[in-house]
Amino acid sequence: MRLLVVFVTLALLCATTSAGSIHLSGRMEQGGIVFGTVDAGTQITVDGRAVSVSDRGRFIFGLSRNAKPSSTLALSYADGGEATHVISVAQRDWLVERVDGLPQNTVTPNPKAVKLIQAENGMILAARNRTEKTPFFETGFLQPAQGRISGVFGSQRILNGKPLSPHSGLDIAAPTGTLIVATADGIVSLVHEGMILTGKTIMIDHGFGLDSVYIHMSEIKVEYGQAVRQGDPIGAIGMTGRTNGPHLHFGISWYGAKLDPQAVLAALPAGEGLLK
Repeated sequence: MRLLVVFVTLALLCATTSAGSIHLSGRMEQGGIVFGTVDAGTQITVDGRAVSVSDRGRFIFGLSRNAKPSSTLALSYADGGEATHVISVAQRDWLVERVDGLPQNTVTPNPKAVKLIQAENGMILAARNRTEKTPFFETGFLQPAQGRISGVFGSQRILNGKPLSPHSGLDIAAPTGTLIVATADGIVSLVHEGMILTGKTIMIDHGFGLDSVYIHMSEIKVEYGQAVRQGDPIGAIGMTGRTNGPHLHFGISWYGAKLDPQAVLAALPAGEGLLK
């Protein structure tokens, strides 16, 4: 996997007579994540979406799998000045992955199951729409389980011979019962004991629109609303839901835009002081 971590410091001239600075680092590519700092009191939008900025001027945003070749940052300074900056977004080539041996009723569900899946997707969407105002993500991120990487982000999935949506996370294959830990500090925003497609499912809210999800688990060790620290045990690998073997599907999203977990782990690693 290529590494596209960039560090950019920009002096931006405003529409008035003021000026400000912005520092960006991260993966400026489809599925990537960008971390930045600006002068305190600055307001930011990315492609029209308002971005939370901490009291220390820190912010974060994600770039979806299908992000266009450029994104526009609009800044409004505390003194009334304004500026815009366009960043280039590297376009990626995606793999094709074939997965066979899945329960067919999870690949082509019946009408009753479709309604249940839609309701479960609504629960996930509701959890993503409630975001914490604390920048828990500043701990950085660590891989939540150890095992073989059996599926990567963004690949076109062909399940039991049927083309379906691109893969939205990172698959880590390991024996049932293998420990899963929290990738970063946060608040548990969803706990479900048995969704049709995802099985035992947990979501953690890391603040500022950033969430992580852990699915196909055999055991859940946390409760809804619980505060967790990076590295805390949250569950165990299993094969519940739509799967043909024990593994963890680990996903990260920003306001619902799916991000590449490997890009996040590379751009914002835990324990290196990047976010201190």
